[in-house]
Amino acid sequence: MKQHIFIALLFAVSLYWMYILYAPFLLIIIIALLLAISTSEIQHYFEVLFGDRFLSALVSSLLLGGLFFAPLSYFLTTLSLKVNSIDPQTYKAIESFMKDFIQNPPEYLLFLKPYIGDAFDNINIHSLTSNTLAMTAKIGAMSAGFIKNALLVVIFYFFAQLNGSNIRDFLKRVVQVSMAEADLLVKDLSSVMSVVFYSILVNAMFQGFLFGIAVSYMGHNGLLFGIMYGFASLIPVIGGAMMWLPFMIYELAMDNSTNAIFIVVYSIVIISIVADTFVKPFIIKEINNRILEDDSMKMNELIIFFSIIAGLTTFGFWGMILGPAITAFFLTVLKLFEARTAALEN
Repeated sequence: MKQHIFIALLFAVSLYWMYILYAPFLLIIIIALLLAISTSEIQHYFEVLFGDRFLSALVSSLLLGGLFFAPLSYFLTTLSLKVNSIDPQTYKAIESFMKDFIQNPPEYLLFLKPYIGDAFDNINIHSLTSNTLAMTAKIGAMSAGFIKNALLVVIFYFFAQLNGSNIRDFLKRVVQVSMAEADLLVKDLSSVMSVVFYSILVNAMFQGFLFGIAVSYMGHNGLLFGIMYGFASLIPVIGGAMMWLPFMIYELAMDNSTNAIFIVVYSIVIISIVADTFVKPFIIKEINNRILEDDSMKMNELIIFFSIIAGLTTFGFWGMILGPAITAFFLTVLKLFEARTAALEN
């Protein structure tokens, strides 16, 4: 008994120091593991295709890296070039429009004038427009931080894919549950995370494609702003507005009221209402049905939808992976309790 206590104390001490050592990377490691679980089918396909686990892990990691780095690299490079090439008169036109709008809003918005005035009392519009390059540099720094974290995710993802089966078998032996229960946990989590990963990817590409078509029609770079909208669509409620609102202000400042009205109506009706509210749950449902052949493993598409929103709200960008994973794990544990209770009753 004393030997068991001593080993337990050693384990507790070692676990504590492992946490201290890897705390800065803990979230990144968890995200990498969840992504590896989400794409286990792809890894298995590459292993069958290449017949080599190392090469399969390398190819799947390069594909994942492409999802992060290719769009972001294009976005940062193109955005920097465009900001530096904007005519200073454009900034002045936007500044003039915003000042005039605040002082003399349209008749149908007169009731907002006191609130607009209060909101802009402490805002120096000239300062905002003249410091655009500084703001772009801050965005670049934030994006550089994101790229660094994404690179670490891809590195840990590679090792998770390379040693995934060994890690899974080891955890099955160590965790105090039966092999059947361990298989249920792994299978349920893998199934739900696959649905979540592909749903997020398809939905972001779909909404970015819709927005890219609209801004291309207006004469802007559809690829650039489509990528931006795809990332912005991951932010609940305000993600879309972060894209179409600046376009509306710009077009109004350029005296293109038709384009301004078009982008607002199109973004709200076609993308926010139709695509995000109605098509997104349908996409989740279709992927759910196609990936999960066993009905007992399927998670309601609305639960997945709200778990993504809850995860983004609580954890930020990576919450789109963590939210569904936490929810799926909780529901699977409930299944285990239900199975054990039924076994005891019988």
